[in-house]
Amino acid sequence: MILYQLSVLFCLLLFLGILLWNLGELQPLLPGNGTGDGPMVSVLVPVRNEEHTVERCVRSLLDQDYGNYEIIVLDDGSHDRTPEILESLLQSPRAERLRVLGGKPLPDGWHGKAWACHQLGLAAHGRVLLFTDADTRHEPGCLSASVEALLRADADMLSLTPRQETVTFGERLVVPLVYFILLCYLPLRFVRTRPEPSLCFANGQFILFTREGYERIGGHEAVRSDIVEDVWLCKAVKRSGGRVVSYDGSRIVHCRMYRTFSEVWNGFSKNLFAGLGYNAPGLFALMLMTALLYVAPYGFLFDAALDADFSAGRFWLPAAQIGVALGCRMLVAARFRQPFPETLLHAVSQIVLLLLAFRSFTLVAFGGGVRWKGRRYDFSGKIS
Repeated sequence: MILYQLSVLFCLLLFLGILLWNLGELQPLLPGNGTGDGPMVSVLVPVRNEEHTVERCVRSLLDQDYGNYEIIVLDDGSHDRTPEILESLLQSPRAERLRVLGGKPLPDGWHGKAWACHQLGLAAHGRVLLFTDADTRHEPGCLSASVEALLRADADMLSLTPRQETVTFGERLVVPLVYFILLCYLPLRFVRTRPEPSLCFANGQFILFTREGYERIGGHEAVRSDIVEDVWLCKAVKRSGGRVVSYDGSRIVHCRMYRTFSEVWNGFSKNLFAGLGYNAPGLFALMLMTALLYVAPYGFLFDAALDADFSAGRFWLPAAQIGVALGCRMLVAARFRQPFPETLLHAVSQIVLLLLAFRSFTLVAFGGGVRWKGRRYDFSGKIS
């Protein structure tokens, strides 16, 4: 029993070490100083049924202090108020920078976002291309800071970690796990310094490309069937010999991914299995690790307390495991200004994650495909 408990504690301490390394590696970007001397930037926003967010996003982009950019929004068949809102935005101050396009019908073999981004890339005039989601909000110096960072790093692709805005309890319980998983499990320095495509991170909420780098990989056509297209774009850049960098963008970009627990449930169900490349053994290994490291220690602690057994193997080592896990969650929350009270419910968050992972698998394997924004995607043939 003690050997098992020590092994679990060792793994958690290892992940704590990776987290601390990553917190130093992921440098924050601060708002830049506007300039008209930089390369032409095309800001590209795919939208589909974004009536709650698109106005805030586009207005924040129109308010950028960068001197040389255009904004192109593509409406991918919205059937809510999105088209009306976009039409009104064309009458806004500085709207001469803004173009609104209507999307073409979705071809076979493509998923919706990749097809919309592909059309945006064809319409863009810039030497630098920013693909950003409609649920983001950008500080005025965001564009100048990110373009400067891309050029300074001599990179082909730059991705940011926006500040994830969470309002409802369901959002606060689950959404912060995105950065917890990223920072505890993946050494980000290797994303930048190692050529292996398996060492990848990108966040589709904010991806900046040089045009040369984007065209070298074949644009979004290279990921036309990948529903988690951001990570696969990163893999394509690395396969092409390109350079990828990432920064902490929580001070210059904000994003509210989902607005209800139902959206959280459906969104994570769509992405979890896909993010692992539909690798079933990998998914179940992740689920087992999650259960052993973040849920089981509470069971051991509760059982020991009932028996009044405060030995190292039954009580103190599980207590130390819980302490390390909560410490990791709190460090991530402090760095990205996430709600603090929900960090104490970390075990509950991990149980919900287990349920989401299982649902993500069953949707693909047995559920007839993933549904998102009125479309259904069947990825059962990709399971490995």
